[in-house]
Amino acid sequence: MNKDSRLKSTVNQKLTEMGERERLKELLRAKLTECGWKDQMKAHCKDVIKDKGLEHVTVEDLVAEITPKGRAMVPDSVKKELLHRIRVFLSQHAS
Repeated sequence: MNKDSRLKSTVNQKLTEMGERERLKELLRAKLTECGWKDQMKAHCKDVIKDKGLEHVTVEDLVAEITPKGRAMVPDSVKKELLHRIRVFLSQHAS
C-alpha cells in the first residue's frame, strides 16, 4: 500500500470511528436534494430506461451509465463544503 492509500485509509477510518462519515453523508444527501441534483438524476434514469427499454436495462447497466454524469453534476459549492468540513474535522482530530 503506497503512502496516499495509507493516508486515505487512515482518514476514512477516523471519519468512520468518530461518526463524521455518516454526518457528511447526510449533509451530502440534503445538499443534493436541495440543489435539484436528485431530481435531475431521477429524470436521467428514466430517459436511459426509456431509450433502451425496461427489458434491456439491468441495475448494473443503469449505474454504469449514470455515474459519470452524476459525479459531474455535483455542484462545486457542495464539493467545497464537504472538503472544508473534512479539513476542519481533521484539524480538530489530528493525531
